[in-house]
Amino acid sequence: MAIRDTLVAALEAAKQGLAAIKFEGAVYRKDIGGRAIAFLQQPRGLTYKDSGVDIAAGNLLVQKIKPLAKATSRPGCEVDLGGFAGLFDLKAAGFRDPLLVAQQCDQHGTIGQDLVAMCVNDVLAQGAEPLFFLDYFSCGRLDVSTAAAVVAGIAEACRKAGCALLGGETAEMPDMYPPGEYDLAGFAVGAVERDQQLPRLESIAEGDVVIGIASSGLHSNGFSLVRKIVAKSSLQYSSPAPHGCGDQTLGDLLLTPTRIYSHSLLPVLRSGHVKAFAHITGGGLLENIPRVLPPRCGVELDARAWRVPTIFSWLQREGRLSDEEMARTFNCGLGAALVVSGDLAEQVLRDVRQHQEEAWLVGSVVARPEGSPRVRVRHLLDALRLSGPALHNGSVPSPCSAPEKARVAVLISGTGSNLQALIDSTREPSSAAHIVVVVSNKAAVAGLDRAARAGIPTRVLNHKLYKSRVEFDTAVDQVLEEFSVDIVCLAGFMRILSGPFVRKWNGRMLNIHPSLLPSFKGANAHEQALDAGVAVTGCTVHFVAEDVDAGRIVLQEAVPVRRGDTVATLSERVKAAEHRIFPAALQLVASGAVRLGEDGRLHWAQEQ
Repeated sequence: MAIRDTLVAALEAAKQGLAAIKFEGAVYRKDIGGRAIAFLQQPRGLTYKDSGVDIAAGNLLVQKIKPLAKATSRPGCEVDLGGFAGLFDLKAAGFRDPLLVAQQCDQHGTIGQDLVAMCVNDVLAQGAEPLFFLDYFSCGRLDVSTAAAVVAGIAEACRKAGCALLGGETAEMPDMYPPGEYDLAGFAVGAVERDQQLPRLESIAEGDVVIGIASSGLHSNGFSLVRKIVAKSSLQYSSPAPHGCGDQTLGDLLLTPTRIYSHSLLPVLRSGHVKAFAHITGGGLLENIPRVLPPRCGVELDARAWRVPTIFSWLQREGRLSDEEMARTFNCGLGAALVVSGDLAEQVLRDVRQHQEEAWLVGSVVARPEGSPRVRVRHLLDALRLSGPALHNGSVPSPCSAPEKARVAVLISGTGSNLQALIDSTREPSSAAHIVVVVSNKAAVAGLDRAARAGIPTRVLNHKLYKSRVEFDTAVDQVLEEFSVDIVCLAGFMRILSGPFVRKWNGRMLNIHPSLLPSFKGANAHEQALDAGVAVTGCTVHFVAEDVDAGRIVLQEAVPVRRGDTVATLSERVKAAEHRIFPAALQLVASGAVRLGEDGRLHWAQEQ
């Protein structure tokens, strides 16, 4: 045994010790530890720390300065670092009734909107409306045109945020800055009604839902790592953005201004339906969401539930970043997150979308034992691959040129055996579809368990709770809209759908039936086939039409009827065929190889 500072040194010392032991027939191994050393010597992916930014050191600094800041507490202001913003209660300080929310931001950057957005979005995390903003511009030698352009960007961002650019400071300090460089800082002040301030920690509980709001891009975070990745890549900032991403440069794409949420989300926050708002800034998904949660709670997110912009896929691939490094450094497509109760989630989601924000149900609040990770992001690398390039003839096209996979919803009522076949097939890299939600009209059925094991979001809508078939179908349609569904698959969904629903999803809804249509329509198809004495039956995938089992046929497969067959034995053989042709039919429709034309006829790609 040997103890040294490194594994290699310890191994060498141990070998020297063994060599000193000599007797007749002595044998000892020399390969122990070799695999570990080989693993350590393998090239690894980049981390944010490699670029010179140490998040752990930053967190340690916060812990060290917390007591220093807390010592400055005074009546009206109990200092507790770590949140998005700070509260100053002027009434407690001896004033009458105002309650101000203030957030000071020391951001360096080249775009005024990023500076303003970082401040006002943090103010928004307290439920506050931004009132005014002040900036600070310092440089070695003042370039009037540059400073004017920066302030113009700040003013435009303030206009978007609905706050006044109250004033600012310009400092010219020769010899302090290299030529052409400057620092930009600012702070925003906002106000919130005392009974509307966020987060409402005491109300957050296990089972609450997380709504993710789309980011516009990187939101000016992680750029030390971004610079390192670009330096290792074959592109320059001035290079054209990858084919399919428009006519902007890579630099312009990376510097897309941070989205300002105050105008669109303030009405939603003031509704009283939101328990917490997290602004995803430096520290990414892992560091920011816990800032608005009580200590006993964490969240689980499913990255397949939202749209991950392709720039994140490019960064992950070029830097060979781990999923944890991505989630700790970048927003990965979510610029903000709301925590709401489960029964209000769909209503809040509709409200957010009505204010022109792209949003999704992305996860839930869970109990988290002390010391365990507060945020778990499932399937992030899968989502990055879905948003990134696909292999084609051995080459890798640009991350923006890969076609998006069709978003599929599967409707079930029971075991979901066909659901499992669809899940398995859509996991194949060559699949043109992926399942984003499973909807059941019955609770606690086996199909829901299949979806849960696959990490697919589920919804249960009990049809008995709705007054009419149309009302139930409208609720289903709202779920489909919520998940931005492109194609609906009926897999043992034991409900006859209403005319308005079928007409809306005409050409985008597939069903599988256990017979060779048009023979043996409706229920009890196997009994009908056996009673008719046919030698061959089978299964059919068809587009759904208003008449039961009457839509255009996409695929069929024949199954022989054997002497002595019962409903059970025939059903098992037909199911095996169903599991083959349903995924195949979905692939045809999702890839565009087959479609239902406006003339009601089936159109195949090779005919065009």
